[in-house]
Amino acid sequence: MHILIIGNMGYVGSVVSQYMRETFQSAYLSGFDSALFAHCLVGEHPLPEISLNNQLFGDVRDLDPSLFEKVDAVIYLAAISNDPMGQQFEVVTDIINKECCILAAKMALDKGVKHFVLASSCSVYGAAAGSARTELDSINPLTAYAKSKVAAEEQLAELQSDKMFISCLRFATACGFSQRLRLDLVLNDFVASALTTGKISILSDGTPWRPLIDVIDMARIMEWAVTRSGDPFLIVNAGRNSANYTVKELADYVADALPGTEITINEKAQPDKRSYKVDFSALEILAPDYLPRISIATTIKRLIEGIKDSHLLKETQPFSRLVRLHTLKQFMEKGVLDQDIRWTK
Repeated sequence: MHILIIGNMGYVGSVVSQYMRETFQSAYLSGFDSALFAHCLVGEHPLPEISLNNQLFGDVRDLDPSLFEKVDAVIYLAAISNDPMGQQFEVVTDIINKECCILAAKMALDKGVKHFVLASSCSVYGAAAGSARTELDSINPLTAYAKSKVAAEEQLAELQSDKMFISCLRFATACGFSQRLRLDLVLNDFVASALTTGKISILSDGTPWRPLIDVIDMARIMEWAVTRSGDPFLIVNAGRNSANYTVKELADYVADALPGTEITINEKAQPDKRSYKVDFSALEILAPDYLPRISIATTIKRLIEGIKDSHLLKETQPFSRLVRLHTLKQFMEKGVLDQDIRWTK
């Protein structure tokens, strides 16, 4: 079995690479990445890429059909991956998250690839008051990132055939420790803030809902997606029903793990429209053996241990390089990255 992970050198991809090696020990694993965040490593660990048989470097806007030769499954993780980046680089977000995804799927289909997996997002539900949203409910994407995921899903649906299984996994908000840690994710940010300052500042009123999933559990669901049978085309919410939390509840969980943490809430904040509960019952039926297992308490514990062991707390400015938008801006200021997020040198 040959699994190609496009966007393997990011926060999620680093974990997925290692997980796939542990799970499919005899598989041929290859990665393709532009290495924008390759240096965003924490801790003294071997590079995640040692899990791969082959690491290729390139921009997804320059994909070549030969990349998909003799590949059995493609996992498409490449993305401009959060709302602040999407807002600043809206055109690039649409190209990488949607157009390049569709191009990759078409090339994969032409080369006889059997499984294509898109890491989509529950953010497509946007502002969704009331009951938890199922895959059959209406969507309301509010950001460039969410809109790009919706468009990718819609165009992938047009490619469905009996020749390739296409899985669009609408993941809950990612969290948890990775060797390429991100701190522009809500739970990860709260843990880092509590560790460094003893405080968590909630910029909203704390009431917005978010479903969460540990990055390791994301990899487990991808394992199912690259081996599944059944419907040729599938959109499924990826998470668990018990893991819908308000932002204030997340802060409370972190404070429980780090006693003495002070929580402040911006009571005067404008309502955060990005609020949604998600129903993951379909996944329970489709993949009962691959449901998320890691509790929020365990995720927080591993984040605390990982950050402490990484020596980040001893750095002068420990976390700026772990916020993806900061990284892009720093590269642009140095002139090594242009406004289209392409390497210049």
